[in-house]
Amino acid sequence: MDEASPSSDPRPAEAPAPLSPPHPVLAAALAFGLFVTVGAVTQLLNPAFGVWFTEVFLFLGLAWIMVRRSGYRPAAYVGLTPFLGAPTLFGFLLGVANFVAVVVPVQFLAQKVAPAWLREMFDASRLFEGQSPVELALLLGGVSVAAPLCEEVFFRGLFQRSLTPPAPASPWRALIISSVVFSAFHLDPVGFLARAELGLLFGWLFWRTGSLWPGIAAHAANNIVSSALFLIATHSGLAKDGATDDVTDWRAVLGLALVGWTALLGLRAASRHFPSVWGRGAPPGDEEVRATKPVPLFAVQLLPWVTAATLSLVGLGLVDGRGVSLSVYDVQHPVEPLPKDADPALKAERKAMRQLRDAVRRGEVPMEAYEEERLRQSEAYGPGKGKLKAKSKPEIQL
Repeated sequence: MDEASPSSDPRPAEAPAPLSPPHPVLAAALAFGLFVTVGAVTQLLNPAFGVWFTEVFLFLGLAWIMVRRSGYRPAAYVGLTPFLGAPTLFGFLLGVANFVAVVVPVQFLAQKVAPAWLREMFDASRLFEGQSPVELALLLGGVSVAAPLCEEVFFRGLFQRSLTPPAPASPWRALIISSVVFSAFHLDPVGFLARAELGLLFGWLFWRTGSLWPGIAAHAANNIVSSALFLIATHSGLAKDGATDDVTDWRAVLGLALVGWTALLGLRAASRHFPSVWGRGAPPGDEEVRATKPVPLFAVQLLPWVTAATLSLVGLGLVDGRGVSLSVYDVQHPVEPLPKDADPALKAERKAMRQLRDAVRRGEVPMEAYEEERLRQSEAYGPGKGKLKAKSKPEIQL
């Protein structure tokens, strides 16, 4: 009996199953929960370490795992590949111009409208207080490098892209929602509008160029310029003891805004002559970024991130065990931040305590010495004690 001959009409290959993007609401809920728990704890232990830990393991790590579990290639899905030089440079210049044209005046108005107690409560400059030179460098690196990269991967590459409907539907609903969520994550009502505008800019660059790098560059430019201005103000004495929030004159802000808008118009004109700054023009389609390998087990994906995070925490304890112990003691015995117009005697007392803390951290003084002074000041100036005094004003003799 003859063997059956192979079919001359073989079955067509089955089309791959359609993929579903990562769920944006689930991603935001997970990120926020980790941010206010694990992220907050690591930043309390050591602000410089905590910034890097939060950005790398919470924002970048969570986005990477969720995108890969959805069946995509993470770097391609979020727009990290390919790298585009001209759009990235354009994004950086746009970030600098936007900071001067929009962020400075919006933040200036917000500072004017917000009550003093709210400005004091959300004064981001306190993050840089009491930092060693190495920690200050790490903080600036975290703000200028880690935050732009990791936050853009999460908020634009995952969250915004997952919300954006296919063309020709308008992407603006997704841009607005992602910018509001991005600003809300910073937990700063005074800077909310300025950060929301930044989120719109970064999201528009991602949608317009199809690459994440222009938004990363604009984000980095904004943070670098603002950090540089803060350091200049601190070095020149404007942000030191006795300074107020009214050191910036509205005419200077208006002048900067005019310069910024002139630069923005110049960049817009330049983009017409050099269309390469717009990159490919749109993010790649889902099929273009589909993974070619099977999705690994969740535990296999999670293991390297958890291992690296654990090792980094162990490393922090080995390198700065005294600093961690001091931070834990500070949390247990809080003191209210001093207002900028606090009595000079209180400022001197607080400064002496910071110097004692630094000496203990270096191992020059026993831990008990700082614990005793911290406990004393916590009992005197802890939350709700109401014993902080503004500096006395000279009486007018009649």
